Amino acid sequence: MNTLGQRIAYFRKQKGLTQEALAELCSVSAQAVSKWENDLTAPDISLLPRLAELFSVTVDELLGVKKEAAVAVDPEHVDFGKLMLRIRILSDDGDKVNLNLPFALVEVFLKDGKLPFSADGSAGEAMKSIDFAKLAELVHAGVLGKLVDIESSDGDVIEIWVE
Repeated sequence: MNTLGQRIAYFRKQKGLTQEALAELCSVSAQAVSKWENDLTAPDISLLPRLAELFSVTVDELLGVKKEAAVAVDPEHVDFGKLMLRIRILSDDGDKVNLNLPFALVEVFLKDGKLPFSADGSAGEAMKSIDFAKLAELVHAGVLGKLVDIESSDGDVIEIWVE
């Protein structure tokens, strides 16, 4: 999904909307939506928040802005009590899961040997392959930001950040 038009088409299909239905929700013509998706024109800037709301994404995601990759910081200056573990799962069939947990709580679950979440299908298999204990070690070494970015062969996406 390199272009705005491709992203609009992708998100529209994920929501199960036709071009006509999206057009009606945005008070534009179906031809306008078709032109957006074919990258002949772009939606008016005032429509971006509405499109993002309809697709349950941020305007940044709609525009294709990527979150910054992981960065190294001095662990002495990190308040681990304020860190959040953010997991985002987007399935190819339109399901979207956002999980935000305080990092301190994740560490409690790691000590008990169980994490309080799981996923089905290829996303579930990918989640099982993630070593959260190693991720915690990275965080304690001062690595923050986007730590995991997985796209399965059937289109499921898993992203994990610590912020």
